[in-house]
Amino acid sequence: MRWMKIMSEDMKQEQSGEGRGGRGGPARPLASARRPFFRRRKVCPFCADKGLKIDYKDPKMLSRYITERGKMVPSRITGVCAPHQRKLSVAIKRARNIALLPFIVK
Repeated sequence: MRWMKIMSEDMKQEQSGEGRGGRGGPARPLASARRPFFRRRKVCPFCADKGLKIDYKDPKMLSRYITERGKMVPSRITGVCAPHQRKLSVAIKRARNIALLPFIVK
């Protein structure tokens, strides 16, 4: 009999939104009521400016695409297209191998 009482209490909590991960707060507003957020489309700087070349011997240009810790910045952050991101990663790796760029910064 006791287990039935416990189960009925659990069911009441689930229905009220309390317990088991529910926040118990008011319901979220409808998605249509929110104003949509428009993000500006990032344009690949290498596609936009044809004069800009990816060169492993240019550490100043390559340093814009690595963090201060020495990690490569992903293309979703920089806006570089996939073909240029691949060329950029090869250039960064080459520059690291000949000590123009650091592997890591402590």
